[in-house]
Amino acid sequence: MKKIFAISIFTLFASYTFCQTALWQKLNTEAYPGKQDDIFFIDPNTGWYVNGFGKIFKTTDGGVSWTKQIEQKGTFFRCIAFIDGLRGFAGTVGTDYFPNVTDTMPLYQTFDGGKTWSPAPYTGPYVKGLCAIDIVKEQYINHGQIDFKYHVYAVGRVGSPAMAITSHDGGKTFVSKSLDEAAKMLFDIRMLDKKEGFACAATSDDITQSNALILHTTDGGETWHNVYQSSRPFETTWKIAFPSRQVGYATIQSYNPDPEVAQQRIVKTTDGGKTWQELPLCTDAQAREFGVGFIDELHGFVGTMNIGYETTDGGKSWLPIDLGRACNKIRIYHTDGKTWGYAIGVGVYKM
Repeated sequence: MKKIFAISIFTLFASYTFCQTALWQKLNTEAYPGKQDDIFFIDPNTGWYVNGFGKIFKTTDGGVSWTKQIEQKGTFFRCIAFIDGLRGFAGTVGTDYFPNVTDTMPLYQTFDGGKTWSPAPYTGPYVKGLCAIDIVKEQYINHGQIDFKYHVYAVGRVGSPAMAITSHDGGKTFVSKSLDEAAKMLFDIRMLDKKEGFACAATSDDITQSNALILHTTDGGETWHNVYQSSRPFETTWKIAFPSRQVGYATIQSYNPDPEVAQQRIVKTTDGGKTWQELPLCTDAQAREFGVGFIDELHGFVGTMNIGYETTDGGKSWLPIDLGRACNKIRIYHTDGKTWGYAIGVGVYKM
């Protein structure tokens, strides 16, 4: 009896711990057979998500219901971001990577909250595709009044080439730039302000030769330099999060086919991105990492191919949680003293 009682107590404790840390709830969305890549909200109720079927969905009730705004066959929407309730941008992965993708336009824009979308013109070299968009809101004095400027940064892509496209006038004009000298693939970008930021990258477009890579810019993306590079082949970085100016985290993807190579890692900085330390996530050859998001410097989440992981001690330890399969993007927001977030992969989740 004592042994049975002990096991029961342990089971209850484990269940209680899991429930206490599982902050996310799955939302009712249109079924999709694979990984959906990005979701973006401008307030707790109003947001959009995209997928590879050329679809963009919008909610105005915090994800209770969703309206399909566009379905564009041949387009693989990869990333999305909005300046406000009307002005937004959606990036595509481009051709020659996924099957049945024919759209060669890398970036679309909307002026009416997503009711209509049109190609966003740009100058510079051709951009094959984009994987991430970040927007920086800059406060300035305009004729004696506080006003704001918006800077839009986008990078891509998986499978190469490494390109960036930037706007410093709220998306009125865009300029593209090759980052081929710094990296061969680009997956995510996080700007701390209009000048300084970081990009997740890979050293080679041949995954068998690739090291995970993080790039740093201090001039708004004009130049980039290496601040972290893994020593193992078959690796890339994927997504990045900075819960504070000094503390940041990024996921490392391993494509090593050897099942004995099971250790999964993240990287962390505590000095504003100058240096990065590898931390163990889990020992599971199938746990390919995707999204990362943090509530604060200590409390955060990582999505993997099968499940999610949560830490409350800055990545020293992790517990499994339900974020669905292939949780690719985790966006956490702080508004009026409240913290809330959304995550997307095969399904869409809300915190």
